[in-house]
Amino acid sequence: MSEQVVKKKKSKLALVSWILSLLYLIYLISHFGGGITSTTGAEQAGVAIATALVFPHMLCVGIGLIFNILGYFLNNRAFVLVGAILYSVSILLFMMYFMFVTIQMILSYVAFAKMKKVE
Repeated sequence: MSEQVVKKKKSKLALVSWILSLLYLIYLISHFGGGITSTTGAEQAGVAIATALVFPHMLCVGIGLIFNILGYFLNNRAFVLVGAILYSVSILLFMMYFMFVTIQMILSYVAFAKMKKVE
């Protein structure tokens, strides 16, 4: 009698969501990080203030990305849900950039709903 290995199907929606989040986080870091190093004087102070305003949003997206990646690779719907909630919170933290996180948030919520409950 041989045991069959049942391979769990990974969520493609969660995959797309975390790839988009990774690209967006790379954009955020390069845009705000590059602004600090390429300016001088008063411009540098302005860029530092802008970066400080965006940092909570950036942090929430980064932590949401980590949970989304864990949810995808571990096939754990709870991690995907936490990632989706963190994307929602990141929208509330910096509403001017809502359009960059909305797709990831929706994809994560749908991925959570479609993933099978593990008992």
